[in-house]
Amino acid sequence: MKQSYSWRRGLAALLACAGLLVWFAPAVAAEPQAQTLKVFGVDIRYYEMGPRDPQAPTVVLLHGLGSNALGNWGAVMPQLAQTHHVIALDQLGFGGSAKPIVDYSIQLWVDTLGEFLREKKVGAFTLIGESLGGWIAAQYAIQSLQGIAADPAFTLPRPVKLVLCDAAGRRATMAAMFTPPPDGKRGPPPVSLAGVKASVGAVFYKARVPSAGDVRASLQWNLDKDDGWTVHSVTSNPALLDEAVDGQLGAIRIPTLVVWGEHDELVPVDDGRWYAAGIPGAKLALIAETAHVPMTEAPEAFLKVLLPFLR
Repeated sequence: MKQSYSWRRGLAALLACAGLLVWFAPAVAAEPQAQTLKVFGVDIRYYEMGPRDPQAPTVVLLHGLGSNALGNWGAVMPQLAQTHHVIALDQLGFGGSAKPIVDYSIQLWVDTLGEFLREKKVGAFTLIGESLGGWIAAQYAIQSLQGIAADPAFTLPRPVKLVLCDAAGRRATMAAMFTPPPDGKRGPPPVSLAGVKASVGAVFYKARVPSAGDVRASLQWNLDKDDGWTVHSVTSNPALLDEAVDGQLGAIRIPTLVVWGEHDELVPVDDGRWYAAGIPGAKLALIAETAHVPMTEAPEAFLKVLLPFLR
């Protein structure tokens, strides 16, 4: 397995390859209709699938940095929706949601998710997050289960189960994000034709060499999605280290599944083991022959470990 020299390189690779999710992901049989909800006065785009019966279990899906709801979860949503009420958000600053020019933080995303769930009147739910979304999900679970809120009116609806997929949020790994790469190791700019082409392997284990058309379309997608400020505010802000989840995982006393791509180069498998060891009773499942986005690269294998946990 290749080793990355810093998570900053990994983030660069993820950003360069975010558009390639469109090309490597299996086709979505039935794309759900986009909906919009006002949260703190701004638009949050989301997608719903599955039964609306109040008795149907609900899953809430959080995507990673530089992606969106369908980019991360589109390949597994239809099958999940056969038995579950599925809600997938474009998080604030990404996708079709509002992209205000603010200093983004894990806390802002936690607060926004809490308000979204209150506005939607979501009952019992399983919270599932990938990469940056996993960090947000972990911090959300910690705060909701501890009753941490700026005011009683802002109490966070509590999840009944938690799934962390290739989750960021460990301080040591995040600290590496702010370590400049060694001289001669910088590589091409991530959002460039060369950057997209060179970075595929960091996200996908079984990455084929993208065609010129794929690379061109991916760069266009990266330019069109207009989330550059959001990404910059994450990748250049050392203050996010103060929002790492170190020392807090013991507060997560709900059933938890930690899922990791066995060959993840961006957030190492050791972080998955760290999460599973720190959360009481958590189970770790490694998805063979996948890297940072197992739900996209191997949706059937991902669902094989997820669905039994959700039952």
